[in-house]
Amino acid sequence: MNEEKIPEFGEKKENEERRDGGIGIVFDPKSQKYAVAKHHDGGLLRLFSGGVDANEDIQIGVLREVSEESGLFDFDYVERIGAVFAHYYNSLRKVNRVTYSQCFLVILKNSERKEVCLEDHEKFDFAWVSVDEMMDNWSSRNKDKGLDHWIYFLKRAVARAIKLGYDKTSKEINKKIKIKYKN
Repeated sequence: MNEEKIPEFGEKKENEERRDGGIGIVFDPKSQKYAVAKHHDGGLLRLFSGGVDANEDIQIGVLREVSEESGLFDFDYVERIGAVFAHYYNSLRKVNRVTYSQCFLVILKNSERKEVCLEDHEKFDFAWVSVDEMMDNWSSRNKDKGLDHWIYFLKRAVARAIKLGYDKTSKEINKKIKIKYKN
């Protein structure tokens, strides 16, 4: 049996809290942009993500988190991109974390949004950005390698969105990020 090797990212930290969950990389084919959250404190662009309960289906949990945090709800296509173990500092909750995280590429049918349901610690606004904007934002804030798993997932999601014919503008950027942001 050929088992998938799960990559591990980030640097192990003291007092890590384990919280498994998922991430949604959300793409709008009409605008050719990716949906993200932009922190009020410092402007970090973040992917829509969250913990998933033990009895909750991971894909359903990720789509729930995407809807709660972004207001987006009309999904055309969803595909699992991969899974990783990651060590990072959760700046929203102010704790060191280790996670087994799964990522899904979420293609929108339409970009209409409903009211968001943010938790008290979620201090961010919704934004549409290009791949370049995300990568530049993350590379300037990734000194402890806590964003390496996002970079890994984004590279895989963009490549898949291009292959599926949804993302028509990131092909050149995709080549550049493979060279510039090697993992």
